[in-house]
Amino acid sequence: MRQRGRCPAIGAGLLETEERLAVAENALLDHRAVNPVVLDMREVTVITDYFLICNGTSNVHIRALADAVVDALAERGVRAHGVEGYREGGWVLLDYGDIVVHVFAAEEREFYNLERLWSDAPRKELTEAEV
Repeated sequence: MRQRGRCPAIGAGLLETEERLAVAENALLDHRAVNPVVLDMREVTVITDYFLICNGTSNVHIRALADAVVDALAERGVRAHGVEGYREGGWVLLDYGDIVVHVFAAEEREFYNLERLWSDAPRKELTEAEV
């Protein structure tokens, strides 16, 4: 596992970064995340290796997407360092150290536009066929 000053998620030694990313991707796709995207941050910042970004259709859906990722990784012994925004539901951030999952409401995603902010990061659109 590549370490560049970040702490991996608690229990992350059980799975490599890419394996944990795939688990999170599948959890989002299984719960019908809208426009899921992975940004490969390894060459543009030291704060994380990957951003996994998507949006939900309602606050309930956003929480369900966040729960799906947390549960899927917890089943494999991996816990987040932190969870932010869950109660509000407009933007939930799941910090796994080398993977940061952003689950947005459509309006917040458009406003913060992380894909544009980090446009120099390689981008991968997710579809069920790819994951």
